[in-house]
Amino acid sequence: MTSRTELAGVKHELPLAIPLDEIRQAQRRIAPHVLRTPLVRLDVAGREVYLKLENLQPIGSFKLRGASNAMLLADPETLRDGVWTASAGNMAQGVAWCARTFGVQCRVVVPDHAPAAKTEAVQRLGASIVRVPFADWWQILVTHEWKDGRGVFIHPVSDRDVMAGNGTIGLEIAEDLANADTIIVPYGGGGLSCGIASALQALKPNVKVFAVEVETAAPLAPSLAAGKPVEVTYTPSFVDGMGSRAILEEMWPLAQGLLAGSFVVTLRQVADAVRLLSERAHVVAEGAGAAALAAVQAGLAGGGKIVCIVSGGNIDSSKLVAILKGEIP
Repeated sequence: MTSRTELAGVKHELPLAIPLDEIRQAQRRIAPHVLRTPLVRLDVAGREVYLKLENLQPIGSFKLRGASNAMLLADPETLRDGVWTASAGNMAQGVAWCARTFGVQCRVVVPDHAPAAKTEAVQRLGASIVRVPFADWWQILVTHEWKDGRGVFIHPVSDRDVMAGNGTIGLEIAEDLANADTIIVPYGGGGLSCGIASALQALKPNVKVFAVEVETAAPLAPSLAAGKPVEVTYTPSFVDGMGSRAILEEMWPLAQGLLAGSFVVTLRQVADAVRLLSERAHVVAEGAGAAALAAVQAGLAGGGKIVCIVSGGNIDSSKLVAILKGEIP
């Protein structure tokens, strides 16, 4: 079982921010493989909001950025045995997409509650899926190990190359909205928010980057309040693309140092944001993709120019229909 970070001898060690030059190199490297997504204005709740539409990526999620960068940096020799990842769905699609492009085998470990829309997409891309209980899946994220893992492991959160790829979103925001005040980013494990915050800390240090979590899986907000990682009760919900029971150990220094705080929103607020995006902006977003806008609608984000990261649009059609009817799936 081979990991690029293990080979480098820094399996669980990360810098306090991803260096800007690594993010810029990632931007050039992945340009042929990803979409430079638009920043679209939406006036809502009396605020000037801009939507960064990562749901428009070929796999419907920002995860293609980090997966592409990590795969392109992997030693071709180490890829002979394939690649694998642990993901609830979107990173799985990103790695599977790249594996198909590069002609290597891909295996994905998913938690038992992973949504059908995402797992079916992974299988269409030619990857094999292994379902495990959530606790076992979480342990893979913590230990970076799996007894059946073969080939290169790409961690969906704390892989340095993945975070550099995610940080390219921050470069694009800085180019497209130089006077942004606040960026709100859905928080799953911190790879997206800390990647974006790394870029903006270097380019626009006055811009505040906030995480947003859903009430059923929100360890960051209480951890920031306590000044140390704390565990919370994790309850699976339709907001499946973000949230966990705890902060990954290696991500805590980055999250604490780079993020201005974390907003916590309810399932109802997220569902309302999904519906608003569909009805007013004609944007299909999954729960995590709508969470940033939910924070704005809840009055948590303050004023000024606010950028909401619409991280993905991979939502089961039955769940979307229920939300459009005013229900919580």
